[in-house]
Amino acid sequence: MPAKQQRFQEPEVGCCGKYFLFGFNIVFWLLGAVLLIIGLWAWGEKGVLSNISSLTHLSGLDPVWFFVVIGGIMSVLGFAGCIGALRENTFLLKFFSVFLGLIFFLELATGILAFVFKDWIRDQLNIFINNNVKAYRDDIDLQNLIDFAQEYWSCCGARGPSDWNLNIYFNCTDWNPSRERCGVPFSCCVKDPAEDVLNTQCGYDVRLKLELEQQSFIYTKGCVGQFEKWLQDNLVVVAGVFVGIAMLQIFGICLAQNLVSDINAVKANW
Repeated sequence: MPAKQQRFQEPEVGCCGKYFLFGFNIVFWLLGAVLLIIGLWAWGEKGVLSNISSLTHLSGLDPVWFFVVIGGIMSVLGFAGCIGALRENTFLLKFFSVFLGLIFFLELATGILAFVFKDWIRDQLNIFINNNVKAYRDDIDLQNLIDFAQEYWSCCGARGPSDWNLNIYFNCTDWNPSRERCGVPFSCCVKDPAEDVLNTQCGYDVRLKLELEQQSFIYTKGCVGQFEKWLQDNLVVVAGVFVGIAMLQIFGICLAQNLVSDINAVKANW
């Protein structure tokens, strides 16, 4: 009887993992590009692109940085993962894996440090918010961000309304000529459900009143304390979001490394 010929199956790159990684990253890439374009458009509207040095003049945080930095990172990662998977380029796939791994461990380290050094983080958050309170009128995007935070968390200032004394327009000094002297922004005001039109002058002169009287007109709790309370109340949701993001990152790293192994196995068989 003639001996049966034994066939050896040559290794090949799995199409399922390859195109899944490609599809996942093209969405990631496009989303990052949209965020980056929004950020650059916002800077263009504010004249930052024609005068880059103006970025150093703002004493507070420019919220556009979030769009530019996050959009830029997502675009770079998405491009590396997308092209690396499509062209079976091991360099781009390894870059994607390592970069995503670094981001994952940075997030993990940040979470652990934030838990261990809670008091220090709270102090730094107070300083950060107060620095932005000082720059409230310097940038319209920063102003909108502060107003949103104070309205959402029903708070005023980092520790309380007195923090607005740090702003040149709202401080209570005798030589302050501003009409907003001894006041707070409208976002600190307790909303009246009966009012259909937003009263942007509701915070004028309110800090001239006694603290007990102020409670009828404005929020007297600080945003740091309210933010901590919000975190405690929504701990499960916040933890779920972070775990979900972490799982996506780990899945992306494993998928990319598996594709690299397949490509190397095919190359070794040439």
